[in-house]
Amino acid sequence: MMRDPVVLTVILNWRTPDMTLKAAEAALRAMEGLRGEITIVDNASGDGSFEKLRAAVKERGWDRVRVLQSGRNGGFGAGNNHGIRAGLRDGSRPDYYYILNSDAFPAPDAIRVLVDYLELHHHVGFAGSHIHGPDGQPHLTAFRFPSIASEFEGAVRFGPVSRLLRRRRVPMDLPTLSRRVDWLAGASLMMREPVLRRIGLFDETYFLYFEETDLCLRAARAGWITHYVTESRVEHIGSVSTGMKEWREVPGYWFDSRLYYFVANHGPLTAALATTAHLAGGLLWRLRATLQRKPRQDPPGFLRQLFVHDLKAGAKALRDRLAKAAAGRRMASSPSDAKDV
Repeated sequence: MMRDPVVLTVILNWRTPDMTLKAAEAALRAMEGLRGEITIVDNASGDGSFEKLRAAVKERGWDRVRVLQSGRNGGFGAGNNHGIRAGLRDGSRPDYYYILNSDAFPAPDAIRVLVDYLELHHHVGFAGSHIHGPDGQPHLTAFRFPSIASEFEGAVRFGPVSRLLRRRRVPMDLPTLSRRVDWLAGASLMMREPVLRRIGLFDETYFLYFEETDLCLRAARAGWITHYVTESRVEHIGSVSTGMKEWREVPGYWFDSRLYYFVANHGPLTAALATTAHLAGGLLWRLRATLQRKPRQDPPGFLRQLFVHDLKAGAKALRDRLAKAAAGRRMASSPSDAKDV
């Protein structure tokens, strides 16, 4: 006799306790009739969030919710990994892990829809929701994997180029029917436990950004695809913890994550070509914008930041490689290794 699947919902908090409690309340409603639990992970907020969350959960009598402290702010992947590794309270593992942003609020049937979809489509490893804002407008959350071509297309911002490279563009037109995509934003993402057991959890080298891209790519390479499920709907405010909407300068960890993604998954040569393509496209866009008096779209100094960051990273990698090779030569030529003739 088949048993009902078990879901562990993980909500990561960083200095947004009130919003996180609202997300947990919505998740509790959406988990009615489902077996499982909700784990809130405070990512070392250091502002009293952990204590506030624990007190609120106890006061509200949420016996299906527990609050954990990660102990360090290692970023999105590390914080969610903490909740995933903790598993269920009895020490067992669920059938599905469901990652929910602290500023995302699932509709009453949103989690059930994802479970039913994965139960029906056994070849699908990950499934994510249709995300919309408080105004009902859809958010762009379905994507293709980044490539050299997509770096150029995204930076050059030129219609004919975008049409020519339409199958390489990272942002996809939002599907109107549930279907396969390359990767999904992690605001509402359900993952099979056996898939994570096989490919591993989020790569904690990423502090923020590209961690979902990397995870979905590793799953795809292992034969597990990702689907966008239109029937599962989640309201999302967006950028509450990261402050991305107010960025005046792109933070260093975005450049770190981008470069690491290309190097780790495609090698240093492809990473260098991807950066070159982005710089070429960006310079062409700036030339056209100047001639046509178009407004800037990147934060000031973005291309310079990208160039300097990747150049320094490449130089450091070369120095490290040369130092390792030199150390190897010294060991090989050490007198202790010489043989008597």
